[in-house]
Parts: sequence; C-alpha cells; structure tokens
Amino acid sequence: MMKDRIELVYFNAGGGHRASALALEAVIRSSALPWDVHLVNLAQMLDPQERFRRATGMAPEDFYNLRLARGWTLGLAQELKLLQVAIRLGHRTMVRILRRRWLESRPDLVVSLIPNFNRALCAALVSARPTTPYVSVITDLADYPPHFWIEPDIPQHVICGTPRALEQAHALGLPASQVHAVSGMILHPRFYSSDISAEDRRRGRLALGLPAEQSAGMVMFGGHGAPAMLRIAQQLPDTPLLLICGHNARLAASLRALPSHAPHVVLDYVSDMPRCMRLCDFFIGKPGPGAISEAVHQQLPVIVARNALTMPQERFNAQWVREQRVGLVLRSFSGVAPAVRELCDRLPDFRARTQQICNRAVFEIPVILERILQQARAALPRSA
Repeated sequence: MMKDRIELVYFNAGGGHRASALALEAVIRSSALPWDVHLVNLAQMLDPQERFRRATGMAPEDFYNLRLARGWTLGLAQELKLLQVAIRLGHRTMVRILRRRWLESRPDLVVSLIPNFNRALCAALVSARPTTPYVSVITDLADYPPHFWIEPDIPQHVICGTPRALEQAHALGLPASQVHAVSGMILHPRFYSSDISAEDRRRGRLALGLPAEQSAGMVMFGGHGAPAMLRIAQQLPDTPLLLICGHNARLAASLRALPSHAPHVVLDYVSDMPRCMRLCDFFIGKPGPGAISEAVHQQLPVIVARNALTMPQERFNAQWVREQRVGLVLRSFSGVAPAVRELCDRLPDFRARTQQICNRAVFEIPVILERILQQARAALPRSA
C-alpha cells in the first residue's frame, strides 16, 4: 500500500521547533499510521545551496541563537516587526521557491511547527497542491499577533495547546473546523516513560554529585544557555544545582570556575533530559514553552522571570505559570535566592499543582492530523 507523505516543517532558531518536530516524528513512526514522515528544515528549503552560510559563515538561525547565548534579547519585539516586514517583502520569492519544492515532493499533508512564515508556506502549498491540507501546530502557549502563528485569511488549520491560543484562533475568525485543541505543548515521548524509583533517584543524584536528600534545582536557559545562569549560581552558593549549558562551552567553563558551598554540577548538552529532571526538585530558567512544559510534566515547580529582556512570544508563559500556580514569576533573577527559599518551603503545594496538569498533546496531534487528512480526501471529487 502506498503511504501518505507527511512533511513536518521546522527550523533551528532556538531549538524548540526542531525538538517538537522530532517528538512528533517519533510518535508517528511508532504508530500504525500508514505515513511516510519527512522532517524539512525551512532554511534548507529556501536556500538549498546554502549561499547565505557561504557568504556569512553562519546559518540564518545561528544569528538568533548567538543572541540567546549572549543574552542580547532586549528589543526583540521591535526586531520581530522588522523581520515580519522583510518576510512580507520577500513573500513572492519565497512562494515561488516553496511551490517548486512541493511540486517535486508532492506531500499529502504539510505540518508547520514554526511561526512567521505560515502565510508564505500555505500560499505555496495551495498553488502547488491545492487539495493538500496545511496545519500549524502552535508550539507556544499563546500566539503573538499579528502574523506570528495564526493567519486568518488562509486555509490554515491550527492546533492549540492552551485555552488562550484557542480563544485567539476563534477571535481571529478561523472557522471552527480549522481550530483544534490539545492538552499542552509537544513533549518527546521519553517524558512519558515510567518514573524512576526512590532508590534509583537517590543513586542517580549521588552519581552526579548532588546530595541525596537536600532539595536540588535545575537551571537551564535553552540549548544555548544564557549569562543569567552565572548570576543565578552566584546568588545560590548554598543550594545544590544542576546547571545545563547546552552548546555554550564558554558559559560552562565560567560556571565551573565559580566557588560554591553546595554542589553545583555543570553539564553541557544533555541527551536524557527527562532523567535529569527527575533527579531535581525544582526548575529555574527562562519562560520558554518547552522547558516550562517539560518541568511541569516532571512535577518540578518553576521559577522564571518576566521583564523587558523576556522574548515577546514568551511573555504570556509567565502569566500561565501564575494562573496555574505551578511556580513563581520574578521581575528579575536578582531576587532568586528568596524565591528559592519560598518555593522550597511550599514545595508540596506547588508539586501538587503540577500533578493536576495532564499533557498528552504529542499523542493527540497525530489523531487530529489523521482526521484532517481523511476530511480532505472525503472532499475530493470522486474522479480524483
């Protein structure tokens, strides 16, 4: 039997979009769905010859990731508007390139896991494959309109992981048949494996160098770290910490050089994040949708900050933390020490709140995609 070709479109800006694509791919491949799944990097679609990399020495996403690693996030709201203007100016060129790509690959379903480019992606698909459904999975807790995730005047299905995103889609006038709700953000299926025993947890903590009994925090700022991790570690010399720096070797070296009374374990890129989270008691980091969702799913209350340095699309996430009462939101990490003391004093209450949140989105999305594909087929003329 011929399999349907499913294309998952991602890019490497920040890392969360690629992680969502990989998680969704893993679940689909483990299911009985007759699909041939392909991960497609938007940057490679638009620039298959990598002219930009050859001219600058960096991929387009690398500039964004470098800014995250250096903590240069002030003013990103204004820069986002400039980026969206540039995308609109390049719309026809992008549509032409993408249309040619989809005339060749002939997908039966296209799933976007990226913001900002959905108008061009959908327009190109409609031009090349007018009967192929186009779906955007919103990998943020909410949209940041206009023209971020949801485009009201294109045949775009949207999958929303929170009531807030669902409200935004309806408010923008999307037909109910094109709006689909799931129970959270996409998490890799590894996060749904059985919990480790108390003894395994104790051994794992001791093997890392963390104390077996004292509350330990995980500090993480995405796959490229952030200078804020240094300030946090300096303010918590008596708190056991697991500091994950990702691809930021310079940050890892600086953290290892800091003196502390309690163990501060510094790791580079981590391949088994679920296990690392299970060995900790709370999470400190930026309010990224993936990190917050992973921590809460692992029953780790969170401490995040919301201020002018917070990326605009992540500002609602701090509000979500408050509304769900799964952690504390600070104006800056200069107050992290008293926040850790408060969180640890109320740890059972915060943990109980995390246990009430049930996120099965990564398993719910393939069911929705299958339904969208079946409905599109049913709408075809019999001759087709």
